[in-house]
Amino acid sequence: MYDESTLKAIVNATICIIGIAIILIHAINLFVKKYRRKDENRLLLFLLFTAFHFAIYLTFTIIKLKYTSDPFIISFYTIFYIFNNIEVFLFFLYVLTYVKFKDKTRLVLSLINYSFFGVFIILDIVNIFTHIFFKAQGGVYVRNNLMILSQGYQFIMFALTLILALINKNLALKEKAAFISYVLLPIVAIILQNRFAGYAIAYLSIVIAIEILFLFLNVQKNDLLIEQQEKYKEAQVKVMMSQIQPHFVYNSLSSISTLIPLDPAKAQSALDSFTEYLRHNLSSLTETKLIPFEAELKHIETYIELEKIRFNDRINVIYDIKVRDFNVPPLSIQPIVENAIKHGILKKIEGGTLTFKTYKKDNAYIVEVVDDGVGFDLNDVDFSKNVHLGLNNIQYRLNTMCDGSVDIISKVGKGTKVVITFKH
Repeated sequence: MYDESTLKAIVNATICIIGIAIILIHAINLFVKKYRRKDENRLLLFLLFTAFHFAIYLTFTIIKLKYTSDPFIISFYTIFYIFNNIEVFLFFLYVLTYVKFKDKTRLVLSLINYSFFGVFIILDIVNIFTHIFFKAQGGVYVRNNLMILSQGYQFIMFALTLILALINKNLALKEKAAFISYVLLPIVAIILQNRFAGYAIAYLSIVIAIEILFLFLNVQKNDLLIEQQEKYKEAQVKVMMSQIQPHFVYNSLSSISTLIPLDPAKAQSALDSFTEYLRHNLSSLTETKLIPFEAELKHIETYIELEKIRFNDRINVIYDIKVRDFNVPPLSIQPIVENAIKHGILKKIEGGTLTFKTYKKDNAYIVEVVDDGVGFDLNDVDFSKNVHLGLNNIQYRLNTMCDGSVDIISKVGKGTKVVITFKH
């Protein structure tokens, strides 16, 4: 028979070994993915650190069977408490990435996370000299009356996560259950830990919570993404078909035909542009990834070049390109430029000017398409229909592929401003 300390060491080592194996299996599953979402990168970091945390505790459990001292106990448990806080810190970063919040809300939540994390890390270090949480006597861990405060950061962030999970309407039931389980299981474990001192109940709860977290969140989201990809393909087809309209093809070819006897070189250039225009639209039908902004810009310039052949000085364009090195969904900007020209500028007899801007703001790249055309009343337009080339399809692809958005400002007789946001 084993004595109690040896039995605790065997139980704790078994929990750690099984936990490390399970966590690493999930981490490897994420690591080998060719394309990882931002939330998956955060989850991977969280899993890897948790496995490292378990490995450190396993090492301590083995060493403690043969050796202990006051400095050893103080050193390990200080690391133990700091690692617990780092784990919760990384978990909350994952929550912020997984659950979509407005920028201001995310900023406030991040400040709360960083602030409390910093405070409690300092307290853990202060404990080495003041023993406000625990001390060591004869190589044995002894809790202080304020020990429960050492878990303060975890309780605060768990409570905040619980509130966010319960009130967020965008989370599915399984997603809510996963976040709630990760919050409640460790809390229950901490309470039980006071009753069954020496057993790694908290570590067992973390393993169970991570398993639920991975199955309910990551697998659920991957299934949802498969469904979204089908919708995305449908949206791609609609946008592509809306771009290759018979009247545009006919008018472009008619203009090129007229140019042939008058200016063969210009006709040849126009025909090359028209071919490039069609090639880009057709290739976009099968493109499922983001493309360089430069490629979309070239397509926009090709389209404008074709329209200027027909309408000459009625179309003026000003380019104000401050940033180029970012990626966009295919056909996410060109249709908006086409809207500005066809439904804004060309509705005026004298034509007008289109201003095309790009710049970076905070964590996003911004593209502005501004025209001084006829404008319109936003309340009179149903963007869910094919009017204005189905901006709802563009909005869907932006949201799906890069958490982007489209904002429109328009005044009758003044013109329209479309702001496209690409988050990366």
